[in-house]
Amino acid sequence: MSTEETPIRLPARYPLVPLRDVVVFPSMIVPLNVQRPLSLRAMETAMAEQGGRIILVVQKDASVEEPGPDDVYDIGCIAEIFKVLHRSTDKSLRVMAEGSTRVKIKEFHRMDGYYAVDVEPLEDSEEAPNLGVEALWRTVQKQFDEFSRLSRRIPQEITQSMVSVDDAARFSFMVASYLPFKVEERQQVLSMLTASARLEHLSAALARELEILELERKIQNRVRKQMERTQRDWYLSEQMKAIQKELGQKDEAEAEANDLRKRIKEAKMPEDAEKRALKEVERLTKMAPVSAEATVIRTYLDWLIGVPWSVRTSDNLDLANAQKILDEDHYGLDKVKERVVEFLAVRALQEERKDNGRKKSPILCLVGPPGVGKTSLAQSVARALGRKFVRVSLGGVRDEAEIRGHRRTYIGALPGKIIQGMRKAGSRNPVFLLDEVDKMSTDFRGDPSSALLEVLDPEQNKAFTDHYLEADFDLSEVMFITTANTLYAIPWPLQDRMEILRIPGYLDIEKERIATRFLIPKQTMENGLPARVLKMGTDVLRAIISEYTREAGVRNLEREIATVCRKVARELVERGLKKGAKNVASSGHSAGGGEPFDSTRQADVAQGDHRGTGGRAGARSAVVVTRKNLAKYLGIPKFPRNETLGKDEAGVATGLAWTEAGGEVLAVEVSLMRGRGNVTLTGKLGEVMKESAAAALTYARSRADALGIPADFNRRLDIHIHIPEGATPKDGPSAGITMAVALISALTKRPVWRKTAMTGEITLRGNVLPIGGLKEKLFAAFRMGCRAVLIPERNVKDLEEVPKELREGLKIIPVKHMDEVLGHALYPAKPRKRARLPAVSDRRPAQPAPHSRADA
Repeated sequence: MSTEETPIRLPARYPLVPLRDVVVFPSMIVPLNVQRPLSLRAMETAMAEQGGRIILVVQKDASVEEPGPDDVYDIGCIAEIFKVLHRSTDKSLRVMAEGSTRVKIKEFHRMDGYYAVDVEPLEDSEEAPNLGVEALWRTVQKQFDEFSRLSRRIPQEITQSMVSVDDAARFSFMVASYLPFKVEERQQVLSMLTASARLEHLSAALARELEILELERKIQNRVRKQMERTQRDWYLSEQMKAIQKELGQKDEAEAEANDLRKRIKEAKMPEDAEKRALKEVERLTKMAPVSAEATVIRTYLDWLIGVPWSVRTSDNLDLANAQKILDEDHYGLDKVKERVVEFLAVRALQEERKDNGRKKSPILCLVGPPGVGKTSLAQSVARALGRKFVRVSLGGVRDEAEIRGHRRTYIGALPGKIIQGMRKAGSRNPVFLLDEVDKMSTDFRGDPSSALLEVLDPEQNKAFTDHYLEADFDLSEVMFITTANTLYAIPWPLQDRMEILRIPGYLDIEKERIATRFLIPKQTMENGLPARVLKMGTDVLRAIISEYTREAGVRNLEREIATVCRKVARELVERGLKKGAKNVASSGHSAGGGEPFDSTRQADVAQGDHRGTGGRAGARSAVVVTRKNLAKYLGIPKFPRNETLGKDEAGVATGLAWTEAGGEVLAVEVSLMRGRGNVTLTGKLGEVMKESAAAALTYARSRADALGIPADFNRRLDIHIHIPEGATPKDGPSAGITMAVALISALTKRPVWRKTAMTGEITLRGNVLPIGGLKEKLFAAFRMGCRAVLIPERNVKDLEEVPKELREGLKIIPVKHMDEVLGHALYPAKPRKRARLPAVSDRRPAQPAPHSRADA
């Protein structure tokens, strides 16, 4: 019987279009995307001359760009182009074609820009009707129904339409078009000359596909039975892996593992870290990609690869350039700048000698009051060296894991701040700032300062171990800079590992220079003021420094300058709006030129160039801030000039204290009352200061005869020692001589020179011992207008670090015994009379300058 329709009688020569990976069967509709020049020319010829009929033949090798006669199969199909879907300007064509008749190519002809072929119809061999073909037909129908039901890739409408097909040849071609055959197998089906052979081949193919689908179903059932509801993600992964393995498809997990291995090699890790990373990759390949443990391993590998194991920057060894950058950014701070330049000089010599040994970087600790520029100085150091900069704040850190990281057994584990900072820096030799190292604390989770011992030890940090990474990381090339306000809060072992550089507070003259050179230009730009619009004289700066701020640094000074800039900005905007409205009202259009400002403001405004400023906020008239109008911008002075140390009186002495904010002036008051020898100490004094008061009292008793004090005063008088500002804690031994002077002054009724400040520790024998923070204390005395300062003789060596302006502005008197202190601090004694107890005075003590925590 005939298994194909009789082909339409047409000319034997047709244009040829070679196809890649597509075999067209009779009655098969297929979209074609034509781009190659030969195929485009053949397609155009077919539509123009052959009524849209063309020969479609698949290539033997899909990679051949211009196939010839030997690159295509000799059996293809006549197809009819019935619809053009898209024709683009880049010479591409998309059409819909339907296969009609199989043909065999007899001869190739190279035409003008395409191939034409002579073909002859390829008809099935005659087969006598038999039950075998009918049985095959029915078998293939049942198999195809089962295949379409299991695969779920064939629409139900297609399956139903195939039931009505009454031709075995057409049925076999339709079934073949829906099976997942390779190109060679499809071409084999197209080339078969009998329907029975095609049906038999399709039956075997369908049986194979049904077996695969049945295996897939069994895999699904087996995996589903082995899993619980919480293991659904793992089940889906296993199902995918099993299917991919049966079908021979590429495993995405293996591709991910290969990518990780490549990145590990490129990271150039140390050998032990690389082995650990590769071991984790192997673990990852053996578990479900979507499991929780796989996510933990991926995060770990990402951190391990992201750390800069071998990336480093080159140091800029130009000493002059480094000095210039440091001077541009900060005023003063000579010791720190000198240390950075010395480090560069050493590094330059090492480079010159080609010294490839381990180059240690300095570990500096900048100690000073707030606002003196410690943090910004570290940024300038990084810029001068040409290194990356990273900052980590340690204020409030009380967990050791913040430094060393958490172990991976914890949920949400991460590396510590050190490794996080190194990854952020992106190089193994950055400038690493550990800010506020004195603000760490300790609790049940460990001591973070102890964890820093390894980080800041040049002999240990070459193999720093983070609990999360579990691999040694070399920190020896990192230049660590730490900042602190005080040293007493830093454990001694940690101090021993750092090079301590003290940064003192600024004198008023230094603050004036810093404001002129740095703060005013910065705040002018940040507040949008035009250049040279704000004029502020040195007398105004001095007034702001002395009457509106009282600090060791310049942070509050910058805030006050910023306040002035904001007020000036508002004034300029409001003035510009008013003038613009006035010009519009008078001329009927926008103001183009500026008029002089209101005459009432001419004392505050220097007239300048008004051209082109109209009603805009950026008027070019300079705003002059003077001493007279300063209160308009900053309000009433916070520390008026008439706030003095008070008048000279008995029982009140001026002491000096060191605080985290710099030096401060303390007023020590002593009052005597009839009583039974009780001693009262108030002002929130610490234990050390109470002991100093006891030592001062003992010294006064032991020297009673020499000082003209009744020997039994301690039994007949109650003594009250008070240091105002009681809400602020005070401690330290440096107020010892001050309390002794105030006590002896009250007992002898000899007034104290209030403008003579003093500091020093007292012993029971009256010796004056050295104290700390001398520079800051002298700053405080200078700010408060003191004329002389008594210091321990053993502190004279510390005067070398005191600025020349400060040494010249104060009369600094070294003392080594209380007799010398009393001679300089008290009024001269009157002619000696019989010693009597002093009368109890109701005089009100003078108010001292505000201060903070006192310390030695």
